[in-house]
Amino acid sequence: QVQLVESGGGLVQPGGSLRLSCAASVSIAGNAMVWYRQAPGKQRELVAFISSIGSTNYADSVKHRFTISRDNARNMAYLQMNSLKPEDTAVYYCYNDRGLGFWGQGTQVTVSS
Repeated sequence: QVQLVESGGGLVQPGGSLRLSCAASVSIAGNAMVWYRQAPGKQRELVAFISSIGSTNYADSVKHRFTISRDNARNMAYLQMNSLKPEDTAVYYCYNDRGLGFWGQGTQVTVSS
């Protein structure tokens, strides 16, 4: 069983930045880590992906604004979010693809003036 705990969400003005963290209860070294988000009334969507060897991929809507990273020694994944827009408002979830996959509980990000 893998437990994932996200943190770092909050209220930020448009153009601001936040850094989300995802702490895993087990080693993440051999697994991909993914950030998803779900806005009210919308389906959950993939935001950023990082493979076990560090390859990354991003949704078009966040390219050049968001950066995903990982620290295998600390069993952590991160999502640096810059130039935030109101449309980035959502609950952000961390996902680990170990076994059948595990989800965190989510952290709320609200971008508003």
